[in-house]
Amino acid sequence: MSLMLEPNAAQIKEQKIYREMGMTDEEFAKAEQILGRTPNYTETGLFSVMWSEHCSYKNSKPVLRKFPVKGERVLQGPGEGAGIVDIGDEQAVVFKIESHNHPSAIEPYQGAATGVGGIIRDVFSMGARPVAMLNSLRFGELTSSRVKFLFEEVVAGIAGYGNCIGIPTVGGEVQFDPTYEGNPLVNAMCVGLIDHKDIQKGQAKGVGNTVMYVGAKTGRDGIHGATFASEELSEQSEEKRPAVQVGDPFMEKLLLEACLELVKNDALVGIQDMGAAGLTSSSAEMASKAGSGIEMNLDLVPQRETGMTPYEMMLSESQERMLIIIEKGREPEVEKLFEKYGLEAASIGRVTDDGMLRLLHKGEVVAEVPADALAEDAPVYHKPSTEPAYYREYQEMEQETPQVNDYKETLVELLSQPTVASKEWVYEQYDYQVRTNTVVAPGSDAAVIRVRGTNKALAMTTDCNSRYLYLDPEIGGKIAVAEAARNIVCSGGEPLAITDCLNFGNPEKPEIFWQLEKATDGMSEACRTLNTPVIGGNVSLYNETNGTAVYPTPVIGMVGLIKDLSHITTQGFKQAGDLVYVIGETKEEFGGSELQKLQNNGQIFGKAPALDLETEEKRQKDLLQAIQAGTVQSAHDVAEGGFAVALAEKAFGTGLGVDVTINESTEKTAALFSETQSRFIVTVKEENQAAFEELIADAQLIGKVTQEEKIVIKQQSETIIEAEVRELEAAWKGAIPCLLKSEA
Repeated sequence: MSLMLEPNAAQIKEQKIYREMGMTDEEFAKAEQILGRTPNYTETGLFSVMWSEHCSYKNSKPVLRKFPVKGERVLQGPGEGAGIVDIGDEQAVVFKIESHNHPSAIEPYQGAATGVGGIIRDVFSMGARPVAMLNSLRFGELTSSRVKFLFEEVVAGIAGYGNCIGIPTVGGEVQFDPTYEGNPLVNAMCVGLIDHKDIQKGQAKGVGNTVMYVGAKTGRDGIHGATFASEELSEQSEEKRPAVQVGDPFMEKLLLEACLELVKNDALVGIQDMGAAGLTSSSAEMASKAGSGIEMNLDLVPQRETGMTPYEMMLSESQERMLIIIEKGREPEVEKLFEKYGLEAASIGRVTDDGMLRLLHKGEVVAEVPADALAEDAPVYHKPSTEPAYYREYQEMEQETPQVNDYKETLVELLSQPTVASKEWVYEQYDYQVRTNTVVAPGSDAAVIRVRGTNKALAMTTDCNSRYLYLDPEIGGKIAVAEAARNIVCSGGEPLAITDCLNFGNPEKPEIFWQLEKATDGMSEACRTLNTPVIGGNVSLYNETNGTAVYPTPVIGMVGLIKDLSHITTQGFKQAGDLVYVIGETKEEFGGSELQKLQNNGQIFGKAPALDLETEEKRQKDLLQAIQAGTVQSAHDVAEGGFAVALAEKAFGTGLGVDVTINESTEKTAALFSETQSRFIVTVKEENQAAFEELIADAQLIGKVTQEEKIVIKQQSETIIEAEVRELEAAWKGAIPCLLKSEA
């Protein structure tokens, strides 16, 4: 669009053109009130992206305020590019998770790739070196050709970007459910390491200091990406294809190295990624956080295309770009540094003291808006909230135990469910060993990365069972946090903090807002009990297709500290003769379970499994103590599919088998497949039996690891399941490749 075609302020108001940008009549009136006049086309664009849900959290702020965000180890909570947690020795871990759902639904390869690129920039903009990537993915069932295409392309996009930039993708999770058929979820997490002295902030301080633009040139890709992410997907979404950006991982690698070198230079005052809303959000937020203003001459912005308007330059979401503030007079040093990496560093403006974001173009002021109005003064909505009818109905249902005739056959079927099955097809496409710090590769409870030059390591995971959240968002929210912590503890780590990605439907629907409220209540309570504050994240609402919302899916990204490399624990059996223990008792709980979904054609109903946070916290603490005392050989939490699935997973890839006898008073189907929470299966050397039992009072000895590659589960003297590990593993490993090859 050229300047001549842009409507003037009067036309924008009369023809309500602002509505096309996602602004309501009330919001436009509020912008007029702030400016004391009607905003022009560029200014309307600035307000529309900065006041979108994606940038302002206008619908979710009231619920986000509930999260605990402080802790003795927290060095940086929400509000910057990423959160930071102290890990001792003047070192810290930096991490964040973000969504790229809508772009991935339309252009899955680039949507996923640029999601990875954006989250990496969030981490290195803090001054940290990214050391690991994780992801959390949701798709419909692998029986439709569309879902197979989305799944294959998203995985290829994540692999393509991460592998090229040289950051290992070490973990993640994938769930398949009909609810994600039209709206897949693609959440990417990045973890970085930093020395305390190198921590940076995105602030435009120091009047007269220079605003510099570094990295790739600005093009017309991704314009209005933030607004696009703040509306439902529909038949028309295909037309929004231009809103999906294109990534260049090689350019990002150069930008990363240049920025990490720049961090060591005291000429740097502030640095921020140009993420959602591009140049608009980075400039307005940096000025607002510092209480200053910024003036930029858009003629000086490096451009990839000709004739770009101020509106297009400010709203473009071209990738691999950063905005930095440099001490006045030291621009040549910075230009030289970036030149060394073959990158452009252009001085495009200066820090002012009047609190305004002022844009010049071709000698004229084309926009003048208070920075705070854009970054801080977005309207906040307290949306109406209504308990959905289905929830009441499910709560009143009697707990029923599914009928199972053949336990072994059911175990094979459960291991073949794509959500439970091996994700090797996914992670073998990722380079998870690059940089050679990966100690525990994908496939165990959590990934583990060593901290170079120390005897410490970091455990990391992403978790969320959205079926539980659909049945009961509050309990499901607690379980999501608790399960992430379980995975960290099973790896020998102490949970530190979380980052979350709140993926929900349209918050303007009272039932959806109720889900968001209740889920965040549950998450907040679990974070307080387990001492894992929330240090950042993002909100992705409007995940609906043609009016149908996805299950509430608040993905938890958690990082834990392994204080000594000798504490690293994995899930697989280690040697024949080891004792097998189960921690936690089993109840008949099948609401939202894999077995229920399997038997009811994808449908779930009833109550979610119960969770007692005090019990959870005690068991995690005890188990971690037992691991740190050297008494535990292997540990695995009981999750999707229940006890029998967790036991089989412990045998896979070990060349060993197991022979156990389960509690005689528990109903068989429940004993094998119930999804009761706060349970673990651990193995212990015989000589450590007494020491282990002293540390964990409620651990029950149920059997032994065997040389024979068989899984034998008995109750009293009856054998309920006897299966070759080979046969179970073949079903588990072959499920996803087999579904991808089959004709849809």
